[in-house]
Amino acid sequence: MNRLLDQWVEEGRDIKHPQLQFFVKQLRAYSRFNHALQVSEWMSKENLHLTTGDIAVRLDLIAKVHGLNEAEKYYGSISDTSRDFKVYGALLNCYAQHNYVEKAEAIMKKMIEYASKHPTDLVVSYNTLLKLYVRVGEYEKMDALMQEMKEKDIYDSVTFNNRLNAYVTTEDIDGMEKLLAQMEADPRVNVDWLTFSTAANGYIKAGQFEKSLAMLKKSEQLIKGNMRRVAYESLLSLYAAIGKKDDVYHIWNMCKNLNNSRNSSYICMLTALAKLDDIEGAERILEEWESGNTCFDLRIPNVIVSAYCKNGLLEKAEAYIERLEKNDKKLDGRIWDCLARGYSKCSDMDKAVQTMKKAILTGGSGWKPYPFTLAACIEHLKGKGDLELALEFLRMCMERGHFSAATYDRLLSYVNGEISEPKALDLMKGDYDLKSDEVPDGEK
Repeated sequence: MNRLLDQWVEEGRDIKHPQLQFFVKQLRAYSRFNHALQVSEWMSKENLHLTTGDIAVRLDLIAKVHGLNEAEKYYGSISDTSRDFKVYGALLNCYAQHNYVEKAEAIMKKMIEYASKHPTDLVVSYNTLLKLYVRVGEYEKMDALMQEMKEKDIYDSVTFNNRLNAYVTTEDIDGMEKLLAQMEADPRVNVDWLTFSTAANGYIKAGQFEKSLAMLKKSEQLIKGNMRRVAYESLLSLYAAIGKKDDVYHIWNMCKNLNNSRNSSYICMLTALAKLDDIEGAERILEEWESGNTCFDLRIPNVIVSAYCKNGLLEKAEAYIERLEKNDKKLDGRIWDCLARGYSKCSDMDKAVQTMKKAILTGGSGWKPYPFTLAACIEHLKGKGDLELALEFLRMCMERGHFSAATYDRLLSYVNGEISEPKALDLMKGDYDLKSDEVPDGEK
């Protein structure tokens, strides 16, 4: 990216600061954070005067590309005169994204101090901290912060929606209903489609499907403007969760008629139909996607293969994967992981082992194999006495970061018969954060 910009200037063409800011904005919108950071760094190299907004954006990009430690180093290099509300806000968002509560609270104090000298609207920053408290389960701090916001009269709709999410997370239906009534009565709070879809999700978790349906109908009536696609995609999942197939198709017909069909919409629709075990419907949607002008997205084949395997349609899953390979589509670990799970569910463990091996070999960074299938494969190999392949599995997982050193050592002792742990899964729980009574989805 820097070479292209250098070449552009060397050829005598001009490039202005606002154009570079626009490039960075567009690259961030498409999650091309590395390229966006390169443009941001080029701006400094050319001695362009960076605004505090430019600095805040770079801080965020560094955190995304190089990690929080590097972002903190960059923050330390910023002069005091350039540390304004935007820069503090960028660092607050970084801490919130990494669930660093104490650091987020510390930077929030600096923002409050800054606001006391420079009149600034704090509500967005307060909401960021509030959302962090909800995510990490700090409900007492959340309530205290919300009370502080009310006393300072700086709350808004987002404030209440964050609190509503907390009630949903804790399955406190009484609290959710009381808050919802307060929101509807408060003229300052904009009760929109998201509010009612959040409440619908709370009722779903509580098994109150009729109340959930009523909330979804209210939500549907409030969908408008640029949020239509996001809203429709959300409702597809929620209607599927309560088994309302007709409503799923009703929402889909509105969603697909928006300008420019997107892969995200097809993923949501296919996932909803998979949840409803509507394989024929999913195949029609898949055919529609394949015949359209949308770019190839491996997440969509992953959904259909997972649906096939969930319903025991392994021949269909195999045939579809074979067709993808013939068309030179690059497959990754996730799709092989789905197929291995299907084989394991149907007790074809030899195929599960071979397919899981493909998954491990082709899996990208940030991905881990499905622990229940992986554990079943290790147990199968141990049971049949194929220790060589079992050890190869463990070695591959260790090299790719799927196991910690301690877990690797325990599993090594397990396959060698040196410890009597009844299941490989019990030895993997620390790395996969599994609860002792957790049961794989679809196998309960």
